[in-house]
Amino acid sequence: MTRVSLDLPEEVFSARRLPPDDFVRDMRLAAAIYWYQKAEVSQEKAAQIAGLNRRDFLCALAREQVDVFSVDFDDLQQELKRVQF
Repeated sequence: MTRVSLDLPEEVFSARRLPPDDFVRDMRLAAAIYWYQKAEVSQEKAAQIAGLNRRDFLCALAREQVDVFSVDFDDLQQELKRVQF
């Protein structure tokens, strides 16, 4: 496993009122959610980045009120025209 080290000022920990380990966990989750929302990573990869299994990552998305599935409305409109109920 690759280890990444960040130098952060002490103030960032007090701003969030979190000990460093919890701060890192939240940073990993925030990055995973951000990249997932931008469709840069899959759900599975985002879960790995966050250090979670896929089910727990989906629960985290729900807690953060992030859509689990992204919809391209142009594609959806084309599909609806094609199907015509």
